[in-house]
Amino acid sequence: MILHIEYLYWVVGAILLAVAGFTLTDRQHPRRYSSAAFWGLFGALFLAGDLLPAELSGAMVLAMVAIAGCGRLAGGQHAPLAADRLRQSVKRLGGKAFLPSLLVPLLTVLLSVAAKDFKIAGMPLFDPKNTTLLALGIACLAALTAACWLARETPAQGVRETRRLLDCMGWAVLLPQLLALLGLLFADAGVGKAVSHVATSYLPLDLRWVAVLAYVLGMALFTMIMGNAFAAFPVMTAGIGIPFLVSGHHGDAAVMAAIGMFSGYCGTLMTPMAANFNIVPAALLELEDKHAVIKAQVPTALALLAVNAALLNWLMFR
Repeated sequence: MILHIEYLYWVVGAILLAVAGFTLTDRQHPRRYSSAAFWGLFGALFLAGDLLPAELSGAMVLAMVAIAGCGRLAGGQHAPLAADRLRQSVKRLGGKAFLPSLLVPLLTVLLSVAAKDFKIAGMPLFDPKNTTLLALGIACLAALTAACWLARETPAQGVRETRRLLDCMGWAVLLPQLLALLGLLFADAGVGKAVSHVATSYLPLDLRWVAVLAYVLGMALFTMIMGNAFAAFPVMTAGIGIPFLVSGHHGDAAVMAAIGMFSGYCGTLMTPMAANFNIVPAALLELEDKHAVIKAQVPTALALLAVNAALLNWLMFR
């Protein structure tokens, strides 16, 4: 195997360290040392987290929590000329400005599907365990290259815009990882078994449609509570998905996982716990109602949940 997931982590870590460097050199930044330390620690964990002692990694995470919790993480001063240049580029490019964004999902799907055919000396080019993530990383790098070429900018400007976005999001950028970890902790603590016990006590899960609805709606509900589908997935899959849909009704586990995560994403659309998706955009757009994004997404989320239930019942048991 040639390409491993660690390579993608190293790229992310390098970008975060570059953001920390830009923050540290910003003399007008109100919290430049502590903010640079926050992003620097985050980048170091991506670069060398698997090589560091667990105690040291934990101490670094606690240091990041202390920086954010004490209000020492703040946004910096961003040159307005960069934003003006961006607006001029968008005006010049017109619809072409969306091509890099569209390249990300398109290239991710193509690489994910074709990855099994990419081999060197009989060995797969992509790590089979992380094909989709590697495809996403390559697609993002390709989109960055395309954006720089279209906008006639340098990769350094891409890092500056990354810093601008991270400054707007702040500590909320860590929520997906933290909530995914919370899901694993819940699963290890036996929450999945508790869900299974409660479900079997009050629902006739021997009926396939009931089990399907319990899984789909449960994924959405737990995602709304936890704020992330990755956190809800191990709990609902251990509690209902594997014991009832896969073992009990002999369904396809791959279909269950794919549609189950999609159902969780429906919950993401309807919860303020997913702050980086729903609260931060409202703040960036300066909306008077901080829940306006959620309210606009609820009809779509409910319609998708109904479609997911039908698809799961149809595709999983073919």
